[in-house]
Amino acid sequence: MEVYALPDDPMPSMAVRHGSCLQVMPARSRFCVKGVLSVTLKYIKKRLMDSYEKQVYAELLKWQQDMQRRPSLLNKLSKRLQTKINSWIPEKVHRAITATIKQMIRAVLFGATHTTATPAIGKTLALKEAGIHERIKNYRNTAAIEGGLTGAGGILLGLADFPILLGIKLKLLFDIATLYGYDVKNYKERVYILHIFELAFSSHQHRKEVYLKMTDWDEKSKQLPNDMEKFDWRNFQQEYRDYIDLAKMAQLIPVIGAPVGAVANYQLIKKLGVTAMNAYRMRIMK
Repeated sequence: MEVYALPDDPMPSMAVRHGSCLQVMPARSRFCVKGVLSVTLKYIKKRLMDSYEKQVYAELLKWQQDMQRRPSLLNKLSKRLQTKINSWIPEKVHRAITATIKQMIRAVLFGATHTTATPAIGKTLALKEAGIHERIKNYRNTAAIEGGLTGAGGILLGLADFPILLGIKLKLLFDIATLYGYDVKNYKERVYILHIFELAFSSHQHRKEVYLKMTDWDEKSKQLPNDMEKFDWRNFQQEYRDYIDLAKMAQLIPVIGAPVGAVANYQLIKKLGVTAMNAYRMRIMK
């Protein structure tokens, strides 16, 4: 028998588990649920959260609502414009860009597994996220310095920023996954990392589709093919490129390139960090 005290309850109560039977006994009532009923277990889990976890849970719920929010009229018009512009680009150019991004990301994905620490086990959520916040801060500052330097160097150095920043972003995601306790050597965890990247840098319309793929990931990942070639690389590169085009084009302009590059990279890493944290919270606090 396991007994759980329920804190902060105006009516003294406890949760008692007898095998598969879960009993919640407040002062005036008592009920028993056979098996595992998600609603009851979520209720118990929420009541057992510490103050930090309750704060995180509230942030997660708000983020989930944002991910499922309908795109505004401006978002729709912007997406249509980007789609129209993409239709003017020759197919062979699209194929070349897709192949380049695919190979760059694959190199980082498989290379980063050798430079990432072992998953963190046994730490509280608060301790894990303290380390994650510090890691995001370090990567954010590194990306800002890199963006400022490449932006100050004109077109050639500005173009070099793209693969460098891509590597910084993916390495950050590997570190965050590891700090949350996930093994990035697992192919399916690397696919999840790609979805986080896609979620952070997609249009409002595509964002909801990606988000729904990520919900209940531990179950959905069982259906994944053991081949990364099945990943939608074409859509991935278009959404990412469309999202950062404006900032990166401005970074190539002389004089303003340095400050634009620094600010753009800072904000992109910040956004990626927030997205990654909530994506893993969604799995931890389900």
